[in-house]
Amino acid sequence: MTTMTPKERVKAFFRREPVDQAPVFSGMGTVTVQAIDRMGIRFAQVHGSAEYLAGSAIASAEMFGFDGIVVPYDMCTVPEALGRGASLYENAEGILYPTVPSKWATLDDVDLPEDYSTIFSKGRMPVVDGAINIAKAHDGGKLAVGSWVLGPFTMAGQLIELDVLLKGLRKDKERVEAFLTKMTDLVIAVARHYQELGVDYMNIREMGSGTDLLSPRMWKTLIQPNLQKVFAALTSPKINHICGSTDLIIEMMNECGADAVSVDQKNHVAESRKKLGPNAMILGNFDPYGTLVQKDAGEVPGVIQKCVDDGVDAVWPGCDIWPDVKKENMEAYVKAVREYGKK
Repeated sequence: MTTMTPKERVKAFFRREPVDQAPVFSGMGTVTVQAIDRMGIRFAQVHGSAEYLAGSAIASAEMFGFDGIVVPYDMCTVPEALGRGASLYENAEGILYPTVPSKWATLDDVDLPEDYSTIFSKGRMPVVDGAINIAKAHDGGKLAVGSWVLGPFTMAGQLIELDVLLKGLRKDKERVEAFLTKMTDLVIAVARHYQELGVDYMNIREMGSGTDLLSPRMWKTLIQPNLQKVFAALTSPKINHICGSTDLIIEMMNECGADAVSVDQKNHVAESRKKLGPNAMILGNFDPYGTLVQKDAGEVPGVIQKCVDDGVDAVWPGCDIWPDVKKENMEAYVKAVREYGKK
């Protein structure tokens, strides 16, 4: 088979067409300190500049041989554009991701715009747009460019404390559900915006909705209907990613309308494969921190091989790669995906 470009490889994978080798990519951030050090900047600086955001993602991909890159890295861009601010820790020397400094205290405090298109000129939303455009144009568009948006429930948790929402489900269910409907519309607006910019795949990260927090019954009534609306509004490729325990909801995840489900290391993929059958697309499911930061490089191939043996269609980290990875572990990870992915 003719050697494919990274973008061709990823796009063919999602079309379920033959690929020349297993793609190495993710739906979450894959920036590394090695790339940031090469650029001569601090981690805190990458979030506020389109050039730094795109450049650090591109440099990480080229250093280690990834097929795709993903921007943004942090969860605060949309809340910031909605007026909740963002703490960027610009003077920090270590790895600190931006956080939301001021969430709405109650549902009465919520103040959302009638037209979500107005947020794309605010805060750091133009930075993300710029980074996507830079990445798409780099090296003739050779790399696949992905993006992500928090799912409605997780997005709500960035704007108002989740305990307020969960308590509200008992005392003020209609208003909580109405707020989540607004969050669903917001997620759709942002995800469509990135798709209109031309990203090659879109990941919806409903990270805070695993069964560590919500019961399967609550997931079915509170989470699934909104995710179904989101995926019905988006074009392919589109991925449904949930962190934490997902064994009890994997079938419902697969019914949300995404092209693939993405799970982390708490999911027993071999069992999920049996439940979903051979035609479902499953992405996952190694622990990026434990594998790429804590383990010795010699242990990495075994982790990757287990993902493949359990039945994933593509080996994905269960969440963002922690930037302070070991160089030799990253190299072992990429090499192992290429080797075991031949299966």
